Amino acid sequence: MRILFVTSEAFPLIKTGGLADVSGSLPAALQEIDADVRILIPGYPAVLDKLINPKFLTTISNLPHVGAINLILGEMPETKVPVMAIESVGLYQRDGGPYVDATGKDWEDNPYRFGTLSLVAAILSGDQSPLKDWAPDITHCNDWQSGLTPAFMHFMGAGRTKMKQAKSVLSIHNLAFQGCYGADWVTHLGLPAESYQINGVEYYGQLSFLKAGIFYADGLSTVSPTYAKEIQTEAYGFGMQGLLTARGKEIHGILNGLDTHEWNPSTDPYLAQHYNADNISGKQVIKAALQTKLGLKEEPKVPLLGVVSRLTHQKGLDMLLACAESLLTQHGCQLAVLGSGDSSFEQGYRDLAKRFPDQVSVTIGYNEALSHQIMAGCDIFIMPSRFEPCGLNQMYGLRYGTPPVVTYTGGLADSVQDTNEASLKNKSATGFVMKKADPNELVSAVGRALSYYQDEKTWKEIQENGMRQNLDWTKSAKAYIAMYEEILNK
Repeated sequence: MRILFVTSEAFPLIKTGGLADVSGSLPAALQEIDADVRILIPGYPAVLDKLINPKFLTTISNLPHVGAINLILGEMPETKVPVMAIESVGLYQRDGGPYVDATGKDWEDNPYRFGTLSLVAAILSGDQSPLKDWAPDITHCNDWQSGLTPAFMHFMGAGRTKMKQAKSVLSIHNLAFQGCYGADWVTHLGLPAESYQINGVEYYGQLSFLKAGIFYADGLSTVSPTYAKEIQTEAYGFGMQGLLTARGKEIHGILNGLDTHEWNPSTDPYLAQHYNADNISGKQVIKAALQTKLGLKEEPKVPLLGVVSRLTHQKGLDMLLACAESLLTQHGCQLAVLGSGDSSFEQGYRDLAKRFPDQVSVTIGYNEALSHQIMAGCDIFIMPSRFEPCGLNQMYGLRYGTPPVVTYTGGLADSVQDTNEASLKNKSATGFVMKKADPNELVSAVGRALSYYQDEKTWKEIQENGMRQNLDWTKSAKAYIAMYEEILNK
């Protein structure tokens, strides 16, 4: 089976969030079970710099606004998954991130940048493709940035009964980001005027990349079974619940896996000492090193709470900020925070660190090495998200023997088993689950975790339960193949 995997980011080439982790790991897992996968990605400077063995592949011309682009064929580092990068100086060769400039403002031409990604994907998916030796059976699009691909594919195939064209799949990683722009972008991007209607790309008076993908794709998936159900409700549907409910039977909820090579406490190069589920004593060495590095008191028995996250309302980090002082004073905890986001949240955590310099460390930004060290060196991982399509950090916590405190939502509900008498007895307990995103619930859940933390034997059992879970991509990759086959057989 040949799969064109269309994405706006992929680790280790370029990363802003979890989409990159999925886009780096899932194609590799599919390749390991004999799928023929190629990643299609914008040719940002970082992507072109990191590609292995890059070479010119072909040119695609007559594109709206940009005219022509070059396709550069290379490989992912380590996994060797083939990558086709779209080389366009005008669209992608610039300072800043994939979506925003150096000041954090969205690039004004993002509709062109990701409309071009979508259109190139559609061209490569049909008989207009310049690639004569490779054509996909499935074109797998991811989030709004490639959401126009199924729409372009639909209109390219309209009235052409003999056209050989791939089937399209759209994976929704986060419904909150919808790629909405003014209606005039429909014609600017080369879509026919008739596409702009409720049964098409129109969404509350705008063009929505994501709505286009949801409406026109041959199949849909989300990144966890619970999230697949949640997005069909008013609470989590962000205005698209009607369309998603109409297609509800076609939505496959497939839980993300982990890159277990990148995230492995027995081999992790960022750790002061390695450990595994059979011998977790190395965590104490890493904890001490982390406390020293962050300027915290080196106290082996003091519970160290960890946060690695975007500092946003979605992630519930305002709730932690609201109750942090009581946790620090009443329980004597330490807190290590790594992340960036809302400026008021950033300042709030900085102020907290100033008030409790021996107990709180706050690092604004992102540091790959430190993220691994926090996952390994902390005792408890805090992730009180209001909604979470899948989440990967809670899985990193499980993998590293750092039981997570999470909300019962999305992938958090699907991956973390609450600790109680029954789950301890059947050895399924892996963390602490809040029934809802609420500050009082958070205080209660952390309190329960700290109570179990005092019981070394039970705590070790909880740690080992999480570490022994099979979190790699193999099971999920097989589920994707089954979904592709189902769509191809329709």
